[in-house]
Amino acid sequence: MTISIAVAGKGGTGKTTFTALLLRQLVQHKKASILAVDADPNANLNEALGLEVQMQISDMLEETKNPKAVPIGMSKDVFVEYKLQQCLIETKHVDLLVMGNPQGPGCYCYANDLLRKYLESMVSGYDYLVVDSEAGLEHLSRKTIPRLDYLFVISDSSARGVRSAGRVYEIVKSLKTPIDKIGLIVTRTKGELGALEKEVNNTGLELWGMIPYDDQLVQFDLEGKALFDLPDESEAVKAVQGVIEKLRV
Repeated sequence: MTISIAVAGKGGTGKTTFTALLLRQLVQHKKASILAVDADPNANLNEALGLEVQMQISDMLEETKNPKAVPIGMSKDVFVEYKLQQCLIETKHVDLLVMGNPQGPGCYCYANDLLRKYLESMVSGYDYLVVDSEAGLEHLSRKTIPRLDYLFVISDSSARGVRSAGRVYEIVKSLKTPIDKIGLIVTRTKGELGALEKEVNNTGLELWGMIPYDDQLVQFDLEGKALFDLPDESEAVKAVQGVIEKLRV
C-alpha cells in the first residue's frame, strides 16, 4: 500500500528544501519508488531535485476548457488521462507532477474529478506519494489527495513562522481529511529552541525535529545546484535522516 506524505507551511520556511531532502532519504535508504507532487503555486521543487518541467497540471486543466483542444473522436476523460501522462516527469526513482498556478475563472469541477480519479490510479503503482503543498492546503480541501499517513508542518525558527504553522494545523483540523500522524519541523535552527519553545507548545503540534542552519545547503542554493545532491555529511541531510528514522517513515 502506498504511503502518503504531505509537507505544508507558509512560503520561505524551508518547506521545499525539507521535501527535497525527505525524497533524498527515501530514495537512498528505502530504495523506494516515489511519486512527488509539487502542489505549491510557487513551484520550485523541480529545481531542488534538478529536474526540468515542460508542462504543469494547471496548463492541462486550462486546455480542457477549450472544446477544440480535445481531438475528434477522443472523449474528455481519455484526453485528461493522456495529458496527465505528458505532465509526468519520470526518473529512475522519483517521478514528479507539478500542479502549477491556481485555477482562473470558469468551472474546473469535471476536470478536477477526472484528475482525482487518475491520480488515485497512478499513485497505487508507487511505494510513496510525497506532496509539497501550499499553506492553504487547497488540494486536501478539494480531496484531490484524499488521505495522508504523515503531514509535516514546516516553520522556520521565528515566532511568526511557528504561529503560522499553528494556523496551518487549524486549517488541517477544519478539513477533516484523514491524517494518521501530524507533526512540526522547525528549520534553520542554531542550537536549542530556547524562548521559541513556548510558541511551539502553543501550536498543539508534536515537535518531530529541528533542521539546523547548514552552510553547505546555502552554498548549493546560491550556486543553483540541486539540493537532492547534497553530500551525506551535510548537517541538514543528517537531521532529516534522523527525523525519518525516528518516525519510521
